Amino acid sequence: MKTIACPLNGVRNSAEFVYGGPVKTMPNPKACSDAEWAKYVFYGPNQPEIIQEWWLHAPSSYWFIAERCNGSDTILRTYDPSECFTHRVDVVGEPANP
Repeated sequence: MKTIACPLNGVRNSAEFVYGGPVKTMPNPKACSDAEWAKYVFYGPNQPEIIQEWWLHAPSSYWFIAERCNGSDTILRTYDPSECFTHRVDVVGEPANP
């Protein structure tokens, strides 16, 4: 059984987790081109390396960051996002038309 060490809940079965994508800087969706947005959403490096990824522990709705070697699929470390981020950024969409 594959396990993941959740920083909040401890070591749990990997079936309890949802992959959230790589940790990377989001371009301004109102100012970037379609090509820049597509690169952000769909493209990333494709070689073995240690990457930072968002993971969700689904039963507790807790998001955290994992450092994982994508060549060996080994998780090296997991930690709370507060170690990297000091403030929350909300992305607000266009208001709905009545």
